[in-house]
Amino acid sequence: MTTTTWEDLVTSALLGTDRRAPAADVLARSPGKDAPVALLDAAAVHTVRRRAGLLPGPAADLPEPAPHDERPPLPDTARRRLTQLLADRSGGSSGGGRRGAAPDLTELLPQWLAAANEHGYRAPASALPALLDAARARTDLRPAALVFAGPRGLWLARLNPEWRFALRGASGGTALPDPADEAAVRHLWEEGLFAERVALLGAVRAHDPATAAALLASTWSTERAEDRLMFLDSLRTGLSDADEPFLEQALSDRSRNVRSTAAELLSALPHSAFARRMADRASSCVGLDRTGAEAVITVEAPHECDAGMQRDGVLPDPPTGRGARSWWLGQLVESAPLAIWSSRLGGRAPAEIVALPVTDDWRDELHAAWCRAAVRQRDPAWARALLGTPTTPPATGPGTSSLAERSKLLSILPGGERACWVADFIAAHGLSEAFQLLGVCTVPWAEPLGRAVVDALDIARDAGSYPWSFSGVMGLAERCLDPGQADRLELLTAVPDEPEGASPGAGGYWSEAFQRLVATLRLRAAMLAELRGVRPGAT
Repeated sequence: MTTTTWEDLVTSALLGTDRRAPAADVLARSPGKDAPVALLDAAAVHTVRRRAGLLPGPAADLPEPAPHDERPPLPDTARRRLTQLLADRSGGSSGGGRRGAAPDLTELLPQWLAAANEHGYRAPASALPALLDAARARTDLRPAALVFAGPRGLWLARLNPEWRFALRGASGGTALPDPADEAAVRHLWEEGLFAERVALLGAVRAHDPATAAALLASTWSTERAEDRLMFLDSLRTGLSDADEPFLEQALSDRSRNVRSTAAELLSALPHSAFARRMADRASSCVGLDRTGAEAVITVEAPHECDAGMQRDGVLPDPPTGRGARSWWLGQLVESAPLAIWSSRLGGRAPAEIVALPVTDDWRDELHAAWCRAAVRQRDPAWARALLGTPTTPPATGPGTSSLAERSKLLSILPGGERACWVADFIAAHGLSEAFQLLGVCTVPWAEPLGRAVVDALDIARDAGSYPWSFSGVMGLAERCLDPGQADRLELLTAVPDEPEGASPGAGGYWSEAFQRLVATLRLRAAMLAELRGVRPGAT
């Protein structure tokens, strides 16, 4: 009869058989064997006994069946391509700093997902785990990946804590109730996941804005601060004057971020009481002096941030290194309707106003605030005025020399105009300052922009520079150039003659970079053909 327990065996193993010899019954079952071997034999026997004698636990409830997804399936070639893209998730830097001519599949996945969603395909069930893993690792993939995953992806995400992001990040294609069904709307609003509630709010707003406002107000005081902020952010879509009463109440919210967002949204409603209050404050600070030979904009920044300003979202404490008065002035001007400045400054158009001199070194502060106002109010005329001509050096032009601010201004312009502006900027200033500007251009790039980028890269190649300094632009070109340009760029894949003074080996690096560019463009063309259900190469 066995008297040694599993705990005895574990103790002997941890201490060592020299310090804790196995019991006599253990040694007796393995005659002629050393103590360590006898101990392992006994452990093996105990393991088999423990497993054989294990009683089954109570069966867990089966999950609800996955919902049906009515979208059409992917074509077979596109499904195989998705498997390939999801399998190659090792990443790697894109562009000229990466060696080899093979395309970076990781960087093509966002574009593939966007195209698949445009066609309205559903994700293959077998690909959902890898798709959710990819979205968990890369936040930039999440919106498109969750749309593609659809209701089945959301169903699967509920079963794995690592995919919990999907339950808050998107509706996942969950069917929403009829906005007119008050009982169903109320049930989902009170019991649904946060993402479902955001989607429901949008659907109800499209049907009846007043009902949506009442729905949001009914639970507003019990929502978490971060959820209140995200609900407010969702109001950007379809923002209208009907939202003003609710946003006015949100100006008194206990969360500073909520108050600031409410103020930002109200400033985008030029007929709101908030906009009028900000217009009065801003116009009292900025005026026109006509006494001299030419008109000059005068600025008298606020001397205090009173309670009314703070209630309207003006932050009283400036960032480190920023003067308090300029900080308050900027917030007032960026929140005031841009339409007030024409009448305030002599009936001038935006371009004429931006060209006026400004007293006492307030020009940069004033123009930067106008830039933020133009972005917030989506005003193309002011955006054009503040951008100026693309050939003007950024440091001496109107508006702002910040490329980040210029990118935001460009995003307001129509896609074709945006592309032409950036193409002219590259022709005048090269690629070194154009990376952020390229990032806001519509994909695929329009022909003038694509030609300007390739010409600038070709000039850098002929100069014998290393492509590493252009790696970001080269990576963008791989993803954004028109795939139809691949054949035209084939000539650039040859190793160029190295000019005198060129960096050693630069020609080989450029050849690889252009080979990768051409290969990526051809792969993108094949991907798009596969999603159309067309065999690549077929006409």
